[in-house]
Parts: sequence; structure tokens; C-alpha cells
Amino acid sequence: MEFGIFVQGYVGKRAETDPLAEHKALMEETEYVIQADKSGFKYAWASEHHFLDEYSHLSANDVFLGYLAHATERIHLGSGIFNPLAPVNHPVKVAEKVAMLDHLSGNRFEFGSGRGAGSHEILGFMPGITDMNHTKELWEETIAEFPRMWLQDEYQGFQGKHWSLPPRKVLPKPYGGSHPAMWYAAGSPPSYAMAAKKGLGVLGFSVQKVSDMEWVLEQYKTAIVDAEPVGAFVNDNVMVTTTAICAPTHAEAVRIAASGGLHYLPSLVFRYHDTFPRPEGFPVWPETLPEYTEEFVEVLIEEELLICGDPDEVLRQCKRWEQAGADQLSFGLPVGVPKEETLQTIRLVGEYVIPKIDTDPVHRTSRFRSAA
Repeated sequence: MEFGIFVQGYVGKRAETDPLAEHKALMEETEYVIQADKSGFKYAWASEHHFLDEYSHLSANDVFLGYLAHATERIHLGSGIFNPLAPVNHPVKVAEKVAMLDHLSGNRFEFGSGRGAGSHEILGFMPGITDMNHTKELWEETIAEFPRMWLQDEYQGFQGKHWSLPPRKVLPKPYGGSHPAMWYAAGSPPSYAMAAKKGLGVLGFSVQKVSDMEWVLEQYKTAIVDAEPVGAFVNDNVMVTTTAICAPTHAEAVRIAASGGLHYLPSLVFRYHDTFPRPEGFPVWPETLPEYTEEFVEVLIEEELLICGDPDEVLRQCKRWEQAGADQLSFGLPVGVPKEETLQTIRLVGEYVIPKIDTDPVHRTSRFRSAA
């Protein structure tokens, strides 16, 4: 199992008391990726969201990742996601950005795509849409065109329902032949199977705990066997996210979790991701979940909804994900936790956890690409 981190420009309530909160959040997250690179993490994923106040201010993630391509050495940098829907980003512009980042990073770029975060975001670009499934049609029309833009000397052009382009050379081409690995941000079980049939890796932001892996893998690993890849190779990969806090002692890790305002992020998730099924009893915005107590943090650990503890405990918790079949475990960093304590988590995981689980120096997606 490989390891990654996920950043999204989370600002939260800090802006109420600090006029520089947005700037600090974005700059801190570059530091997290740079430290993850030094600590042996293999992947860093950066979101693309629009209009989602407090939840995610990382809208221009191509710029963010371009900076990190120069600031890091070995970590793979992924779009989690680039939105390729024509009303949001013209597909040719997306293809150009992917190829450019492939050059700047030296084959370290990972292309994740998806369809947006819910009606507040989507309707900003597509006013009047009443069925959020409309975005699936736009994505399906577009995804297979990217490898053609990258690999055909002169792209044959495209005439679709939602966008078109006459024959043109789409430049630059990806670095060194082939193209970056392709991923899809999936939520429901049918989405996992659909991604697998297209040969795409899955960004499993919807997986909440270890027991969720069973249905994820059943849908994905069964379908990937008969994949008809839209790209030059099959990216047989399921990445899942979870929050992680590692400290020298269990007590310190629990204290950090309880004082980090972790309750606020799930509340923002259901504020904006209105296509997600709302758990029974979950408060409706602007009401939020109550702040976590240390006792509740212990429950989250017990229920495998939070990785938290000293290095030995975190190692055992990560091995549970490995045993469940995750190909990559990506840490959504504990938003609200002070910078130094977040950097501490990255360092401790890099020193004590990753070397005991990920013993392969080659990135899985690099191997797929090389074979292609």
C-alpha cells in the first residue's frame, strides 16, 4: 500500500479572527506537501473547488501544483480533481495543463478528474440545471478524448453535444511518451465499476472506514479485469482518504484531535455536497456537529473512522487499510490543527509507518506507465 496526502485550501472559521487566514492556509498546505515529499509519501492530491467558502479555497490547483513541481523532488502531484466539464474548463485547456505539469514535474503528475461538488458549485457554471446527473453526460462525452489529444500528432478533432474542436495539434505533448495515469473521483458503487471498466484509478473520497472497502473492492476489482481502457494503460488503483493524527503519545494525539475543530469539516461537507446522502440525524446547515470530546475521539478510533495515536498505534491502524485491500491511503490532513502538529504527523508517519508498509521504491503508476 502506498501513501499520499490530500489538501484543499480549507480555511474554516479562522478568517473570523485573522484577515490573513486564507493566505496562511494556502501557504501552510504547500509546506505540508514539501514535508510529505521529504518524508517518503508517494502522492499529494490537490482539490479544485469553486465558491465553497471556508470549505475549500483551492480553486486554481494547476497553479498550486505547478509551484510544487519545482518545490518537490520525488512525490507525485495529482489533481484531485481537474474538472473537465466544458462549461467549467474547456477540455483542450485541461489536456494542455496536464501535459505541461507532466513536463514541469518530470513525469510526476497524476490526472484525476471528476464532476464537481454539488449544486452550489455546479450551478455557478450551469445555471438552470435541475438534474445533477447532467454532469455525468458531460464527463462521459469528454474523458476518452484526453489520450487522443495527447497521443495523436494532430488531434482528429471532436464534434460532440456539449463541445467541439476542429483538427488541431494540442501542445505540449506529455513528457517522454504515453501520458499521466488517469483517475476518477467516485462516490457510489456504480461509479467504481464504471471507472474500472474505463481503466481508471479511483479517488475514493467517499470511503469513511475500513469496513467500507469491501463493497469498493468488489465493485472495482471485479470490473477492472475486463477493462477497456480509455487511455494507453489500465491504472488498477483504489485510493482512499482518511484523517490522521500521529503524536509521540496516544494521549497527545487524542488531545490534538479533540482540540482541532474536526467537527466543522463534516458539517461543511454536507453544506455543499448536497448530492451525498445525509446520515440520519445529521444537523442541517447552519447547525453543525458538536465539538468533539476526547471520549468521542476514542470512539472514532475504535470505529476506525479516524487514524489517531502514537506511531505504533498508527502503524497498526494503517495496516488495517492495507489488509482490507487499499492500494493507496491518502491522509486528508486534520484541518484546524496547528501547523506544527500537522507537520509532526507527516514526519512521524514518514519515519515510523511508511517504511514498514510501502517497501517498493517505484510508484505504482510509474510502473503502469513504463509498461505501456
